Amino acid sequence: MTVTGHAAEAKDSIESIVADRRISEVLHFTTNLGLLGVLGTSAILSRKRLPEEKYVEHIYTPNCSTRKDRAWLDYVNLSISRINDSMFDASKRWHEVDNVWWAALSFEAGILSDPGVYFTTTNNIYPSVRRATGADGLNAMFADVVSGRYSQPMARFAGQPASWTTDRQAEVLYPGRLSLVKLQRVYVREEHHADDISGWFASFPSTPAVPVVCAPEVFT
Repeated sequence: MTVTGHAAEAKDSIESIVADRRISEVLHFTTNLGLLGVLGTSAILSRKRLPEEKYVEHIYTPNCSTRKDRAWLDYVNLSISRINDSMFDASKRWHEVDNVWWAALSFEAGILSDPGVYFTTTNNIYPSVRRATGADGLNAMFADVVSGRYSQPMARFAGQPASWTTDRQAEVLYPGRLSLVKLQRVYVREEHHADDISGWFASFPSTPAVPVVCAPEVFT
């Protein structure tokens, strides 16, 4: 069943929106070095909190060289159902001289109901962004039309999966520290990287292992 933006406005809880839109995952991509830090701390930390963790200080490699949304540095950036391809392409350019590869962490959609989560209609740095919490904020990500980069109208297209946000750059901003308790799988682009990560889980017994799946399509 396809749910339009207007139809979704009648929903009164995040849980019902997730169920009706069949949202099955919330994603965060990172480098292999970033993933090591995540497994070592059993959490994804906001940019602001990263220097506080001595383990991460020595291996952390940020996805971007600078953050323009400095008021939101204490939030973890996530996306719903598919990664932000524009941000991923930019991150690859920033790291093109580094010896890194990429992974995407998939979390249960239930984290969208956690306290303090913000939802944005487009990239959080764009002037046209709308931010809100709760069901209204989540619904706004799926509006029939949203204002994107340079205030360009972004409309849902025919056949667009109900679980996809209207603007692919829409973000979920998770406060502070996202535990791996609801991590359900890790995606990679190459099979041998899956083998590497499976070995890493064994090195961090405090972090429960999850399936590691070779799925290049996740990164496109």
